[in-house]
Amino acid sequence: MYQRISLEPAYVLHQRPYQDSGLLLEVFTLNHGRVGLVARGVRKPKGRWQSLLQPFVPLLLSWSGRGELGTLVDAEMDGAACPLKGSLVLSGFYLNELLTRLLHRHDPHPELFDYYQALLRRLSPLEESGGQQLQQWLRLFEMRLLEEMGYALVLEHDVITGAAINTEINYSYQLGAGPVAVTEGLLVVRGRSLLALAAGDLAEIEVLRDAKRLMRAALDQQLGGRPLHSRQLLIDLQRTTGAAAAQSANLHKTEE
Repeated sequence: MYQRISLEPAYVLHQRPYQDSGLLLEVFTLNHGRVGLVARGVRKPKGRWQSLLQPFVPLLLSWSGRGELGTLVDAEMDGAACPLKGSLVLSGFYLNELLTRLLHRHDPHPELFDYYQALLRRLSPLEESGGQQLQQWLRLFEMRLLEEMGYALVLEHDVITGAAINTEINYSYQLGAGPVAVTEGLLVVRGRSLLALAAGDLAEIEVLRDAKRLMRAALDQQLGGRPLHSRQLLIDLQRTTGAAAAQSANLHKTEE
């Protein structure tokens, strides 16, 4: 069925060259979910929209067409961009890759769109590393994404006994089911970490570590074991930064 969509709030998730001067875009939109678009002629020296069709820029997009791919008709900014500093760019790409890989095209998620937009605005003023605050926000976004996909985590009761989660004991989290009270298992999480995650309170470092392990396992299941490129880039950057810091410290000791 032919469609013509006008002035739809959107963000570019990914782009790649198309033919001689065009781009293939994956965009996340407020009312139409993830959409694939062809942007013709934008890579010409004076091509329209080239500076706009970038990640983390709030846009109003218009497109037309039928089938899986639409044709971009117009693009304009929808407020200020959300520039990310240093390594935070990789965190932004991580969010975009999750949305690209896990959301189906043309499946609207307006609440997730609002959450994503709010998170970009939170990330923009952060310093380069972001620290613990960044990790908390990423984990909460991952949890919201799983909920939107229909795979919300069970966090408040034992799925075998039905008993409320006990903060004093450990649970083995059975992916696709939920927590089971055990003394050991493959994915053991503290009861207090499960309840903290349910409440969105990841201030304690031990809770945040449990949340990261749990979210990574749950997302990897949905990804079918296929690695995320942005995650590997983050790991490589952390290793490089750590090695550089260690080398600097050793040099300082030698000079002393």
